[in-house]
Amino acid sequence: MWQKSSFSSSSDECVEVRIVSGLVELRESDDGEVIVRTTPAKFARFLRAAKASEFDHHAN
Repeated sequence: MWQKSSFSSSSDECVEVRIVSGLVELRESDDGEVIVRTTPAKFARFLRAAKASEFDHHAN
């Protein structure tokens, strides 16, 4: 089952996540056919980096 962030509220434009066969799968809700798969360890490293603002320079 896909889950989305509680911060997305009723918006249909969000990133959804699920675990399948031990891998983390991510997709954007408005383009559900494109799925990114990664390991839980790599996903955890990505989340830590995002929370530490390591990707903010890409926002401009």
